[in-house]
Amino acid sequence: MIRFSGVSHRFGEREVLTPFSLELAERRIAVIGANGSGKSTFARLINGLLMPSAGQVWVDDLDTKSNGKAVRGLVGFVFQNPDNQIVYPVVEEDIAFGLKNLKVEKGEIAGRVAASLARFGLSHLAKEQAHRLSGGEKQMLAIAGVTITQPRYIVFDEPTTLLDLRNKRLVARTIDRLDETAIVITHDLDLIADFDRVLVFEEGRIDFDGAPRDAIARYLELMA
Repeated sequence: MIRFSGVSHRFGEREVLTPFSLELAERRIAVIGANGSGKSTFARLINGLLMPSAGQVWVDDLDTKSNGKAVRGLVGFVFQNPDNQIVYPVVEEDIAFGLKNLKVEKGEIAGRVAASLARFGLSHLAKEQAHRLSGGEKQMLAIAGVTITQPRYIVFDEPTTLLDLRNKRLVARTIDRLDETAIVITHDLDLIADFDRVLVFEEGRIDFDGAPRDAIARYLELMA
């Protein structure tokens, strides 16, 4: 479970998130809202990329302020642009990067990389140059690179923004099949239609928290 208690956040004098408390325990959670509404700040508080200006964030009872390294092991983060998280030039080497950082045995790395390549339909691309992949393939590579370290939660920041319709559907199916809890920041309303819970952010506060149909209706009302 992820818990926020009395959390707020400021950039200088500007309050980008007003104080709130919240528990997240559902399997598929979406966060929607206008640009600048606070949703990306909210996402980065979950794994300690940002620290709250006030209050506390816990991930499985670990405080992000005092247990940052452990929290980042529990929470993976998939960025909007996969090029921003591709580290190595070759696909299989890039997937192995996280395991090498964790000092996993070389023999185990090979097996886990092969399994991850197969899981995300990338086996035929193992030796390819990562930056030459298509947009959809790069997004699969980014997801593979995050999931191979076995986090319990994955935060997705606008995972379909740069993709065509076919690859948007591929990403949607992939997220739906994940064993890990997914928290998805998005403007893609079709992506979240079957999610368990949707938060609507407006001007730094949670304006609505509920089922997708009602949340999307509220979001459209705010955007009118």
